[in-house]
Amino acid sequence: MLLSWTTNSFDSIVQLLTVILIFIFVLVLTYFVTKLSAGIQKGRMFSPNMEILETFKIAPTKYIQVVRIGGKYFSYVVCKDTVTLLGELTKDDISEFNKAGTSKTMNMSFKEIFEKLKK
Repeated sequence: MLLSWTTNSFDSIVQLLTVILIFIFVLVLTYFVTKLSAGIQKGRMFSPNMEILETFKIAPTKYIQVVRIGGKYFSYVVCKDTVTLLGELTKDDISEFNKAGTSKTMNMSFKEIFEKLKK
């Protein structure tokens, strides 16, 4: 009877360790597959001729976007189902837009922002 109990206990421990190892293997596999698919998707989304410069939310499903296409700049309204061209912008308009400080705060480190909040 004692021998039977130790054998069942040993089998249970081996089964538990096997399940834990399989779980860890699945987690590691999921991590690497996610990294791989993100890299592939990022490569598809990159274009040297197109760039979204700014996005401003005006409603829950509506955005105004400033986009550089080639050497020209355009502003669009992006809705859930439609994209509407507002107009073309000049490079001077974009420069003034960046001087407003929106991109400066994007380049600040967390430490700089935290120090600013402490004051």
